[in-house]
Amino acid sequence: MEYIIMIIGAVLVNNIILVQFLGICPFLGVSSKVNTALGMGAAVTFVMALATLVTSLLQKYVLEPLSITYLQTIVFILVIASLVQMVEIMLKKVSPSLYRALGVFLPLITTNCAVLGVAINVTQQTIIPGHGFSVIDNTLYAVAISIGFTLAITIFAGLREQLELVDIPKGMKGVPIALITAGILAMAFMGFANLV
Repeated sequence: MEYIIMIIGAVLVNNIILVQFLGICPFLGVSSKVNTALGMGAAVTFVMALATLVTSLLQKYVLEPLSITYLQTIVFILVIASLVQMVEIMLKKVSPSLYRALGVFLPLITTNCAVLGVAINVTQQTIIPGHGFSVIDNTLYAVAISIGFTLAITIFAGLREQLELVDIPKGMKGVPIALITAGILAMAFMGFANLV
């Protein structure tokens, strides 16, 4: 039951974009079409889960035992950048069609603050009350957070596609209406606050 609460909380209640305000750049920049939003969401899900797994292991078995946790941010950035490059090279060789489909999204993930934010957050707090530090809990939490990221960016992309069909005053077109829509979407997600 604790895991279900954790997943619902990560996806809906503590949404990484709409509540924690991490990952705003791709949220506003890559959300003009649903297909591109889904592609970005899938790429972020894969990289965030893998990065959280590796960084959690590094934190638990390298940084903490050697008392060099002050290097956490630098090490995590290097790990995330390396993982993105490794994934990009592997996709290019194994699945060229998937590589072309994700093309621009993979390099963008390197600079996505949501990936680094989740990697740091999971090592600094206990995700499930009563449980100690667990690499599996952290990875599951990262997957749930990235599903929330994908949900938010996809809903927002759908809303933006619909806004293209509506007659909007000239001064409100583009970024202003996108920001207003994002604010309304964030308020809608606040409705889930008492769910868990």
